[in-house]
Amino acid sequence: MGHRLSKIYTRTGDKGSTGIGGGARIEKDDARIEAIGTVDECNSVVGTVMAYDIPADIYQLLLEIQHDLFDLGSELVMPDRNIITMERTAWLEETLDKYNADLPYLKEFILPAGGLATSHCHLARTVCRRAERRTYTLSKQDEVNPPALAYLNRLSDLFFVIARVLARHENGEEVLWQPARLKETENQ
Repeated sequence: MGHRLSKIYTRTGDKGSTGIGGGARIEKDDARIEAIGTVDECNSVVGTVMAYDIPADIYQLLLEIQHDLFDLGSELVMPDRNIITMERTAWLEETLDKYNADLPYLKEFILPAGGLATSHCHLARTVCRRAERRTYTLSKQDEVNPPALAYLNRLSDLFFVIARVLARHENGEEVLWQPARLKETENQ
């Protein structure tokens, strides 16, 4: 393992730049920093989901995802480093299929609501989608490991399915969307 931080602040970023792998410095609003920061934000929201009373298998799954997200962040910090592989995306797909198999077929849209873990899992899903968008924006300007984009895309789908599982764990049901025009029709 490389050097550990012994001092948290360095003052080197006080003028709007930050360091990335290889010693380069870039602006703090660079597309690369946006992608890194959003992946980090997603990882933090996943940690929030894990702070609740959730099934042990979901906890372990989210812990593994946190490690993947940290690996992905390190890829973005060190552009010549590729860690996320298509095998990781395949693992997400297998996991998604496993958890989705026991869920009822969706006939309605569901709201990103429910218990605290469920709601935070939906938040993880939306932050993951933003991380995917930010990483895609970066890929138009600089090289990005293609499996990283596929991973983020599939991960947001998995967060949706996990939120559905957690809704049953916390409340026993999901909150279904009721379009305004249907309410108006019912009132007539």
